[in-house]
Amino acid sequence: MKKTPRVIAVAPMPPEKSAYALARYSRSPDSIRESIEWVRTHDSTRFLESFYFQYGHASIADLGHVVLCFEGVSELAATEIEDEQLWDGQARSSRYQDFSQSGFVTPPGLDARQSQVYSTAGTGLLKAYHQIHQRMCEFLAEKLPRPDDMKPDAYQRNIAARAFDVARYTLFFGIPTGVGQVTSIRTLEKQIRRLKASEYPELREIADEMATACASPPACVWDSAAMAEPLAPTLARHVDPDEQASISRRDLETWARQNLLPADGARSETVDLLKPNDTHSEIAATLLYPVTDRPFRELYEMARGWSAARRNEVIEVALGSRRRDELPRGFRGGPYVFDIVMDIGAYRDLHRHRRCQQFRQAYSSRLGYETPASIGEAGLEGLYSAVLAETVAAMSELPGAAANYLLPFAARSRFLFKMDFAEAQYIARLRSGVKGHFSYRQVAWEMKRKMEALEPDLAHLMQATPPWVEDPLKR
Repeated sequence: MKKTPRVIAVAPMPPEKSAYALARYSRSPDSIRESIEWVRTHDSTRFLESFYFQYGHASIADLGHVVLCFEGVSELAATEIEDEQLWDGQARSSRYQDFSQSGFVTPPGLDARQSQVYSTAGTGLLKAYHQIHQRMCEFLAEKLPRPDDMKPDAYQRNIAARAFDVARYTLFFGIPTGVGQVTSIRTLEKQIRRLKASEYPELREIADEMATACASPPACVWDSAAMAEPLAPTLARHVDPDEQASISRRDLETWARQNLLPADGARSETVDLLKPNDTHSEIAATLLYPVTDRPFRELYEMARGWSAARRNEVIEVALGSRRRDELPRGFRGGPYVFDIVMDIGAYRDLHRHRRCQQFRQAYSSRLGYETPASIGEAGLEGLYSAVLAETVAAMSELPGAAANYLLPFAARSRFLFKMDFAEAQYIARLRSGVKGHFSYRQVAWEMKRKMEALEPDLAHLMQATPPWVEDPLKR
């Protein structure tokens, strides 16, 4: 007798119809084939309107997935687009592509004088990027002769990639890039609502375009003969801006300004690690972290010294009228909290790690810039310092949100990562490898050292490659 297959592969379907078919499959004795045939003759929109948007059966929207690509968006926009934990995607690499001829995205809303200031500074950064890359290729070729067993074309690619690792410090948030993502309908809904409430006009425009794309047939198809229908038309009707998130941030900023004493100004370590044991204080500190410029340890110790009523005051300010909605990200956590000061380029790489909770403070030039050692070794320190100084001066002439588009990847900022031990071990091992960029290799090594000091009984599990161990011709 022919054995009935227990595993059935289902061809790609429109996302909302896929969600409908699988949701019905879980609520019916019918086979998947029968459920799909049912969906062919019934309205998936009506089903989703009732069960997902009205009754709140949120898991249904995890059963349909949408592929979206973003082209010609700024690096700043790409960073915000990717800021979802349940997100899969890729962005253009600064190691393997030359951005010197890419131009730049000009933020909306600048007047004529501001546009000129921005254009001059952006052109200067790209010119420096090109000059630094050319000189670094020469410098690295002198320093690292081609091994006999390496083909010339492979050698040239490796040299170019390592030169881009240095030149990328003068790339900036206004550089155009491309991002491709695969998300569930539920994640996409949250993403669009979040971006619609962004402080950046570019992101609000992108969010509107995302909703329009969901309400339309796909613009890029594999089978041109297949019938085209809208990707996620029901979703597109239910993506109002998440105004509560914006209100919460504004209210927390006001509370912090009115209630916190001036910061002590002392510079903290590049990587600090805590294992909080006071959940109430940790939540209060985490809520305040993105709206201040203070180290997390300072906020946590401060919150521990407050009364429970004062900590609850912070929580109430953050929640506002949000009671039935999901609690905001600041309530999420992990046993280990890494507070990291690193350059934006390194953050763009570490931001990809999803098995953790991430928070950032406002972008600025306040914490200065990273200068790779090879900049000085190659005689480029004068050029590098000058272009960064000119950029800071230009930023001071632009409104806050627009000024961030000029932030070079060299700029330091403060970021918080909460995770379990397994994720800390994974990041330290993966990101310290010799194939990686030297900036995040240093961060990964410091993460290992901090964990060894905090958890000596687990130290033998924290495997990482020291940053002084190098193999620059390996990718």
